Amino acid sequence: MTIDSTTVDVADGATVLDAVRAYGADVPTLCHDDRLSPRGSCRTCLVRAAGRIVAACTTPATEGMHVELDDPTAWQAAKGAAELIVSELPARALEIPAERSELVRACTHFGITTSSFTGTKHNRGVDHSHPYVKLDRDLCIACGRCVAMCAEVQGTFALELTGRGFNTVVTPGDGGPWVSSPCVGCGGCVDSCPTGALSEPGLLDLRPITATTTTTCGYCGVGCTLDVHVRDDTVAAITPTHGAPVNRGHACVKGRFAHTFTSAGDRLTTPLVRRDGQLVETTWDEALTTVARRLADIRDRHGPDSIAMISSARATNEENYLAQKFIRTAIGTNNIDNCSRLCHAPSAAGLTAAFGLAGGTNPLDDLDHTDCILLAGANPTEAHPVVGARIKQRVLAGARLIVVDPRRTELAALADVHLQARPGSNVAVFNGIAHQLVEEDLLAHDFLDRRTTGFDDLASLLADYPPEAVGAIADVRPADLVTAARLFGQAEHPIIFYGLGVTEHAHGTDGVRTLANLAILRGAVGTPGCCGILPLRGQNNVQGASDMGALPDVLPGYQHITDPTTRARFEHVWGCALPERPGLRIPQMFDAAIAGDLRALYVIGEDIAQSDPHSSHVRAALDACELVVCHDMFRSRTAEHADVVLPAASFLEKDGTFVNFDRRFQRVRPALAPLDHTATDFEILQRLATTLDIDLGCPTPAQAMAECAALTPMFAGLSHQRLDAEGPLHWPCPSVDRPGEAVLYLDQFATPDGLAALAALPYLPPGEQADADFPFLLVTGRRLVHYNTGSMTRRTANLELLPTETLELHPSDAARLGIPGGAEVTITSRWGQATLTAHPTTDVAPGQVFAAFHFPSAPINELTSPHTDAATDCPEYKVTAVHIRSAVDWKFTAGHRSSFPATADQGPSALPDDH
Repeated sequence: MTIDSTTVDVADGATVLDAVRAYGADVPTLCHDDRLSPRGSCRTCLVRAAGRIVAACTTPATEGMHVELDDPTAWQAAKGAAELIVSELPARALEIPAERSELVRACTHFGITTSSFTGTKHNRGVDHSHPYVKLDRDLCIACGRCVAMCAEVQGTFALELTGRGFNTVVTPGDGGPWVSSPCVGCGGCVDSCPTGALSEPGLLDLRPITATTTTTCGYCGVGCTLDVHVRDDTVAAITPTHGAPVNRGHACVKGRFAHTFTSAGDRLTTPLVRRDGQLVETTWDEALTTVARRLADIRDRHGPDSIAMISSARATNEENYLAQKFIRTAIGTNNIDNCSRLCHAPSAAGLTAAFGLAGGTNPLDDLDHTDCILLAGANPTEAHPVVGARIKQRVLAGARLIVVDPRRTELAALADVHLQARPGSNVAVFNGIAHQLVEEDLLAHDFLDRRTTGFDDLASLLADYPPEAVGAIADVRPADLVTAARLFGQAEHPIIFYGLGVTEHAHGTDGVRTLANLAILRGAVGTPGCCGILPLRGQNNVQGASDMGALPDVLPGYQHITDPTTRARFEHVWGCALPERPGLRIPQMFDAAIAGDLRALYVIGEDIAQSDPHSSHVRAALDACELVVCHDMFRSRTAEHADVVLPAASFLEKDGTFVNFDRRFQRVRPALAPLDHTATDFEILQRLATTLDIDLGCPTPAQAMAECAALTPMFAGLSHQRLDAEGPLHWPCPSVDRPGEAVLYLDQFATPDGLAALAALPYLPPGEQADADFPFLLVTGRRLVHYNTGSMTRRTANLELLPTETLELHPSDAARLGIPGGAEVTITSRWGQATLTAHPTTDVAPGQVFAAFHFPSAPINELTSPHTDAATDCPEYKVTAVHIRSAVDWKFTAGHRSSFPATADQGPSALPDDH
């Protein structure tokens, strides 16, 4: 086709607007957003095409078509449409900076400074009830983009256009204030609004933005690409990067809005040391000298294995690489671990055993062509909202959905089948689905014959898992189990997502293996067009922390520390001998500290006193150590037990990379300078090594990545320079002239024999069962607006959206116990107690309760047990037997407390330091 006099080639299915952009021009599009289905209602994109005046955004481009961009009739018609829109808006509509208003840019395009139309102006007022989404009704032009964003991208359907004609305006679906609507705060409506009718606090200020930096989100493991807009050295706003590969211009309430923690008044900006039992401010030189002297003393007196380090899934890859190098070279021990031990260690073990590598098999992009989704033990609409939204998009487009979860989540409510299985019964459920696949011959026979091993043993075991037997174990309807198996077995492109509801069990690795069996039986991994199996990682860099070797038994790239050839390669570059024996895992560190064998614990960016299970045991371990050091942005619960606290930078102040849940290396760039007297974890470790008279090399994060790549074959093709030039890359990426492998195992599996390994594993009961003394089962999880221990989100306006934690229990249980909604209840386990507010809901099954651990005032991990996965020591967060009763009488009983003591880390309502 031709535009003006230039020939333009466009793909099949392109519109005239696509062709115009390919030509290098543009036209205003006030009702159009590339992320949405075209509407063609504003008429500002009119051009002459094939002799007719058409809307460019909805008109298909055709072979031989001629488009005239400067046709005077089309131009005048489009200009008139824009003037008509402007005529009903207040003057402030054209006072918004052009970079924030498509309407202003359209007026500039047409040369409009005022409207030739006259008429009534709106006076509809504002709705500023929501902390983030601010509505100025008088700027609304009823383009419908916000409504479409909410429906087509987010899948929440919280907005609609109400009124008629001149009075049409966007309204939250329930008609009340925005804050009480079903809005989930993703910000998609704000991001798409062309006029500023929908805005956010940082953009209501019309002063110019001084800098914009593209980086990767530091919340969950989805890995959204974000543009951080800075004014006066503070974050004014964060917007999702359009065209980014994972989030595709979308975000969630945390990544989009929860950034004011960076300027929170209680951020640590001075190192602290403990003197006379109190943490007091000191200088960096004194703090680092104290740490170096005491580490050296403990190492000399008790040996290097008396020291351990817990690295951070929030830190960059480069920081984790440096941390494991520091502990192995400067200290001389393999006692290093990270919080993947507490969440996805069973994924690494299970996926490696089944397929050969410790990561998901496929990219998230493959969700686009799946026809059946099996979602097990995950609640992505709250914990991984961008993935949750994309799953909803596929379901709304016709994909079938199977959910295995003890709780009725949003996606469970949308599912074709919800297997509301009893906590701890995953292995039985997955074996039951596999039984039915074999029973009905829904198998990929050629794939099984050529590329797998272990089928006969598995088939023999599965004879013990017919639907009726599994139904009795898991408390699910046998017919639902059969339906789920048929949906999965008859799908051409099934995909599996799973989360901590699979891994955080006493038999979590078995859960991963038996879930992987389903993908293998269907040939859904390692084949062209397959969609694979994907673990939804919790923290932003929990995949990368392990990839970088912050584990006790492997070096970067999962190279075994016990292999002498591997050790020799690292020793040659690092210039020192490395310890041969694997180190301690996190739970073993705590046990060793209480036993007196571990004397120093160095914690980077993790609040283990709140996040780890059986919290009283963790506190006892911290108190037993001679030296506890931690890096943190705030005075956390762990900091309260530390001897030295070093003030750390946030992810918005760092340079490096993260690895997301589908194995993408993505750049992290500093949008802000670290606050005065704070430092990145990378800089802290370098300065500490220098104080110990150790040269770690790698003076910059880019050089650390280069060294890691040189030592790790699966990362050999990665560098900051390449990521900056090409964008995110998946690992394995074995050379600079090859792209990363987004889909794994197309040639062969990475197991020793090159075959995918089926696992014949029986159901084993969880570590705890409900009984007469503890008749309920507690399941823990996350809430949409908060993250992990809440140390960041509780220091933002997210606290207005969810100010406290509640205990979900079934209404029948609440009635039987005489506990009304809103009443305080005491929840007691064999390991601890806490007091929460009761919230009766049918989302949980009778006999089960649910709570999150975001609030120190609701210390849920006081309750969780010390039971762990036999293979990996991952804690069993998802099954704790508890007792519940009204707190009214109990909490005033002499010698008891209604909850454990709060700490200074409580966000805006922090208690004094001497509490």
